[in-house]
Amino acid sequence: MTPNAASASSGPSRRSFLASTAVATAAVAGGMPLLSACGGSESGSREGATSGKDAKKILPTYVASNVVTPDIPSKNGSSIGFTRKLDIAGLKTSVEKKLGKGGKVTVMSPFWGSPPKGNNPYYTAMNDLIGVDVQWQNQDGNTYDQKLGAVLASSDVPDVVVVPGWNMGGKIPSAIISKFADLGPYLSGDKVKEYPNLAAIPTEAWQRSIFGGALRGLPMPASYVTNLVPLYRQDLFEKEGYEVPRTTDEFMALAKDITNAKAKVWACGDMKWTAFNSFGVLSGSEKPLGWNLVDGKLIYRIETEEYLEALEWTRKLFEAGVVHPDFKLGKSQATDPQTKFAAGEFLMYNNDISSWYGLTASQATQNPDLKVSGMDIFGAGGSKPLPWAVQPANIFAFINKNASESVIRDALAVANVTAAPYGTKEHMLTNYGVEGTHYTLKNGVPVKTDKGNNEVTNAYIMVASPASTLAHPDFPDVAKAQVEWQQRMGALTKKSTFWGMQITEPARYTNLSNDMEQLEDDIVRGRKKISDMQQFVSEWKSKGGDKLRDWYKQILDENGNAAN
Repeated sequence: MTPNAASASSGPSRRSFLASTAVATAAVAGGMPLLSACGGSESGSREGATSGKDAKKILPTYVASNVVTPDIPSKNGSSIGFTRKLDIAGLKTSVEKKLGKGGKVTVMSPFWGSPPKGNNPYYTAMNDLIGVDVQWQNQDGNTYDQKLGAVLASSDVPDVVVVPGWNMGGKIPSAIISKFADLGPYLSGDKVKEYPNLAAIPTEAWQRSIFGGALRGLPMPASYVTNLVPLYRQDLFEKEGYEVPRTTDEFMALAKDITNAKAKVWACGDMKWTAFNSFGVLSGSEKPLGWNLVDGKLIYRIETEEYLEALEWTRKLFEAGVVHPDFKLGKSQATDPQTKFAAGEFLMYNNDISSWYGLTASQATQNPDLKVSGMDIFGAGGSKPLPWAVQPANIFAFINKNASESVIRDALAVANVTAAPYGTKEHMLTNYGVEGTHYTLKNGVPVKTDKGNNEVTNAYIMVASPASTLAHPDFPDVAKAQVEWQQRMGALTKKSTFWGMQITEPARYTNLSNDMEQLEDDIVRGRKKISDMQQFVSEWKSKGGDKLRDWYKQILDENGNAAN
């Protein structure tokens, strides 16, 4: 049995959330003004964003939670951190009265793994605490986009539907606007104070929850510091006397020194995502962060020299033979890289920040000498690294617009419990389940049982979450190191022009970049050339990229610059 701790992933994107759920399994665990686009908020426009004064009227009043004080407060966009022992007997109460009225609420959500039976003790305990009969319609997270599209195209939409940002392609954004309720009458301004844990969600996460001129989403807040960390085997670095690289040139030299193919030891995995941060490439996984205003002109990430330089540097790693062979076979990540990283087959790779803890926890018993750490993002050449901010929320729950007021209020009662802060009874039950059934205490640290690992996983946390938090009662030093890493990297992080915005692009531009990531992976593996990407960029411009640029520029011309 491996210790396990409740923690909030610091940057929910597809990469981060899938990584954190996979790690949980392996570990036996777990404001910026918005702009108003063409059509305006009152028109119910299916394109653009909502803003300034209009957004202010929509957004909930922020009321910081004082139920629990973190050991490390947020700084430079970091998560808050908890490093002291979790006092199970002294857990606070953040929901003073049961807000649910006993109704039934159906929730459709992505799920990774085998969903537990619906009448299990975890679901029963949560529903008793909330006062709502939540009925889960869990769907395979790997094919969720297909199920989501079919459900939203039908007339049979569940009461609550979870939509991750990575599934918001095609017609999904328009469906969100047409199918889901405006929560403003329940949450805007001081109305949110009826739900104190929702009131404590940071304003920028709510800003990302405005779709079609209305507050429609219940967010999962995130740190805006990149969630992708260059992880390394600190124990092996210390044993061999390796120094952590500070530049891309030092990384290359170190990688060649580490690699010994005959001994089946390679330096690293595919470092493309760290390279993007090292060279200062705009974020690309969450629209519209790939755009930035430079000298009066909007530039897309793939048009920049930094983008090509990052690909070329990553290509040279593969060419030099320092990348573990498994990474040559597929896309950016090999199958089950954690196992081979833990076995010492390679010593460095980029993964979600949750893997830092997950690998530590999963190896604690069988490989107690293993020590994973995160190196600071290294600069390109003689320059400092330039990581760009990720979005402050990228997973949302929506409530059916045809739901009755009682169903909406019951759904908000669910969210008010799942958004409870770390150190409260509600957070403990949401993340650990029932003591004695789903976890036991060992030296004061909660450890999940097999039943807990099966039942208490990626369910209720999908409805809403508290401010981004890092807390590992079994490995408090990891939580401390993670937050401090975020704070150091946050000091270097910049926000691009459209940071914090929820923008619905015109459907005609949806598929412009469809083949881009595959081409990136082919280039770094030597199957394609940099010139192939240059040709792709040229075609992207002519097929609609330049017109999309004009569309974004119109938003800025009419409303001003959102970057700071």
